[in-house]
Amino acid sequence: MNTYQTIEFEKQDDLGIVWLNRPEIHNAFNEVMISEVIEVFEAINEMEDIRIAILRGRGKSFCAGADLNWMRAVANYSYEQNFKESLNLSKCFYTIYTCKKPTIAIVHGAAIGGANGLLASCDFAYTDDNTTFSLSEVKIGIVPACISPYVTKRVGEYGSKELMITGKRFKGPEAEHHRLVNKSLPTDQLEDHVMEVVELLRTSGPKAMTQCKNLIFNISNKETIEEALESTAKMIAEIRASEEGQEGMAAFLEKRKPNWVK
Repeated sequence: MNTYQTIEFEKQDDLGIVWLNRPEIHNAFNEVMISEVIEVFEAINEMEDIRIAILRGRGKSFCAGADLNWMRAVANYSYEQNFKESLNLSKCFYTIYTCKKPTIAIVHGAAIGGANGLLASCDFAYTDDNTTFSLSEVKIGIVPACISPYVTKRVGEYGSKELMITGKRFKGPEAEHHRLVNKSLPTDQLEDHVMEVVELLRTSGPKAMTQCKNLIFNISNKETIEEALESTAKMIAEIRASEEGQEGMAAFLEKRKPNWVK
């Protein structure tokens, strides 16, 4: 695993924890952080000992959005340069969204602008009640373009209009109301709740979780209902015959824990 400039990667048992690590500027992202987040999630895909990936921020905030110094530089870029940088940002969110392992965002302090793309592209997102959220791009005359596929998947069309067009600030409970996050909790309950989710995931078949993510991706993004008729039947037939599927069904019938549960 490489040494990073703007993030840290930490292993805790079967957890791979990605820390945004620019606390002095509230983990605002620039082109380096974007590339490093892509790199670390691609690496997590290949780590057999990592079953769950967690994304969180060092210091007082999850992420304050784009680094102002980076934005100043981008403002002077040509269209071609802007497109290249923006495409890499889109790739960052897509890499998290398509990670083979379950992904969890733990959000605190603030999630401003593009930070909402980071959390929305995770499978699960949890926040404390005091976190400040804003999709504030319209306030500086731009739009939340690269994050929009992931925020809109979570929030829906009209909720996205409310949050994106107004650019308003709101707290954790309203983020939960809009389904931008799965749950908002008091600060002293957040870590325990995340660990409860982690323990639930640990009882699921590792390969089955990856296949389940693939299933949801395909039926949500690629296939018509008619196409899913055959593809879903094929998937379950293959998984029932797989080593993990056979072990899971045998454990159920024999009333014992499957071999992936410690």
